Amino acid sequence: MCGIAGLCCARGAACDATTLERMALSLAHRGPDGTRTRLMGSTGFVHTRLAIVDLAGGAQPITVGTGTIVANGEIYNDPSLRAGPLQGETFSTHSDCEPALHMWMREGPGFASSLRGMYAIALGEGGQGHQEEVLSRDPFGIKPLYYAERPQGVAFASEPRALLDSGVVPRAVDPGVRAELLGLQFTTGRETIFPGIRRVLPGETIQIADGRVLHRHRLSPMPEGPIETITEDAALARLDRALEDSVQAHERADVPFGLFLSGGVDSASVLAVMARLGRTRGAGSLKAWTASFDARGAADETAQAAHLASVAGAEHRVLRITRDMVWAHLPAIVACMDDPAADYAIIPTWLLAREARREVKVILSGEGGDELFAGYGRYRRAMKPWWRGGRRMRRRAIFDGLGILRDDLPGWRRGIDAAELDARHWSSRLQQAQAVDIAEWLPNDLLLKLDRCLMAHAVEGRTPLLDPVVAQAVWRLPDSMKVRDGRGKWLLRRWLAGAMPDARPFAPKQGFTVPIGAWIAEDGGRLGPLVARQPVIRELAHPERVEALFHACAGHRTAAAAWSLLFYALWHRALIEERPVTGNVFDVLGDR
Repeated sequence: MCGIAGLCCARGAACDATTLERMALSLAHRGPDGTRTRLMGSTGFVHTRLAIVDLAGGAQPITVGTGTIVANGEIYNDPSLRAGPLQGETFSTHSDCEPALHMWMREGPGFASSLRGMYAIALGEGGQGHQEEVLSRDPFGIKPLYYAERPQGVAFASEPRALLDSGVVPRAVDPGVRAELLGLQFTTGRETIFPGIRRVLPGETIQIADGRVLHRHRLSPMPEGPIETITEDAALARLDRALEDSVQAHERADVPFGLFLSGGVDSASVLAVMARLGRTRGAGSLKAWTASFDARGAADETAQAAHLASVAGAEHRVLRITRDMVWAHLPAIVACMDDPAADYAIIPTWLLAREARREVKVILSGEGGDELFAGYGRYRRAMKPWWRGGRRMRRRAIFDGLGILRDDLPGWRRGIDAAELDARHWSSRLQQAQAVDIAEWLPNDLLLKLDRCLMAHAVEGRTPLLDPVVAQAVWRLPDSMKVRDGRGKWLLRRWLAGAMPDARPFAPKQGFTVPIGAWIAEDGGRLGPLVARQPVIRELAHPERVEALFHACAGHRTAAAAWSLLFYALWHRALIEERPVTGNVFDVLGDR
């Protein structure tokens, strides 16, 4: 896990070394173990390193012949690439990322189809007057990558803030993407909220020459083909092999690693495999972290998580998150979400990462289980025809009917509409609903949150359930093996019931919900006026109604609306106005 950035300039143009230095400084939090820059004619690459594999010799950029790579992430099939298609090649490092460079120099832009892992990669080759660059991102979009096209050429970076801080792109907000953020709490597709900054899409490889984007290729994270005919026993056996294979690959590291553990099915499944592999006992045993919330009525699964950790032989830590703790750190938490996603879960994720960094550099989590195994209730509703109570996902914007905003949010659902259209080729309503979330919600909310909140503390996040081996095992299963008797993740629950019975996967679950509404309600009298008087909020909403919203923050919808305004006010101050985020939420919002 690292930070990468660079400039791919037009032929004959020299890279601006000052711009590269500013990019490196902006991404320093992603790579505290070293920074290197390489200039190659009209191309310049930057790498800020978080050393996980080949601690002594894996510094980047790595150059082989005329080719150079900078990469953020992990290539889990590094050993099989070296022993297989790349057998006989001469390697300069033991870095898991170096084989990607060799594969590209052998196969060209189709190289990414040989990679298994999470990655954002930049490659460059120059020689005899020819210069070419490639940007590539893993199919699930676990690792982020952004770019900006300018007359001088293409600039890229792991985070938009590097393109802003270096002056490559001016600080501004796209009103259409802002409408999407306020309507959905995340944004979709290629365009970001910053005009001129775009995402390399999940699974996409972009070819660049002479400072211009020439071609794009894209890999799907899900295997194509019809719904399978398979027995339950065969499906369970295949899932068992896939989970063990994936977790074993995701454990490869030369540094200590840990686990974020809730009381739910997904992280318990990862823990069960780690226990089977013997990673949870003995000296240096696995450490697991769980969040709990100091709020009336908040769901608390710490007892179940502690029990599972004990059964597996893992050391368990609980972080009790209080309202005061949240208000003290919220400005910094929001500021790390430069590509904004107003997901409540950024709060515990950021705070847990801060704790975990004291002992480990890598965290495994259960992210992606709901999307691949069909865990969300919205999937079950989407499976039904309308006359049986079925309804489309995300049919209503967060602020609909509340009368808070001055205007409607035109086009807030445009990206979801496009994803739904793309998903129609899948075989069932359930697969189509899953595919929409895998295309948009997963990379642009859940994985974005994991990346930014962990990398704010220089911690690498890994997601064993989001692996091509697991996707191959479960994506084409019949709907009845994903949803049954009103429950999602049915096959995963069946597997976990055998692998770790103490997880009680079929017992009713409280769910993991951050009690942001309760916290806002307790301090609504102080927060409401502070949020309402922010110029960016006054532009969007009626100030008096904003204050009333914070005073009456009782239900789920009003809590979501109040949180969205609070998030956006803090985000705008940090990323657009470049105002300091030191101090608690009241000090930051009160500082004019």
